[in-house]
Amino acid sequence: MQTERLDARAAASLLLHPRVGVVVPKYRRNIVDRNRTKRRLRELARQRILPVAGSIDVLLRAKPEAYEASFDQLAVEVDVIARWAAGIASR
Repeated sequence: MQTERLDARAAASLLLHPRVGVVVPKYRRNIVDRNRTKRRLRELARQRILPVAGSIDVLLRAKPEAYEASFDQLAVEVDVIARWAAGIASR
C-alpha cells in the first residue's frame, strides 16, 4: 500500500504477535532529520498499528516527503495503513 509519504508492506507472521519494521532511507538528509522521522514513525506504529495488526508483520518505508511532514500528517497516513493492516489481519 502507498500513501503520499509512506510505503507499506504486510506479510503473514510466523509468530503469534504482530511486528512492525520502519525503514527511513537517507535521501541526502542529515542524521538529525532521519532520526526524528524514525522516532515519529516508530511511535505511531506502536500506538496505531500494533494494537490492530493481529498476527501480521508490517513494514513501513518512508518516502522523501516524510521528512517534511509533521507528526499529525504522518499520523493520518499511519491510521490509513493501520485500517488496511487490520483488514488483512481479519482475513
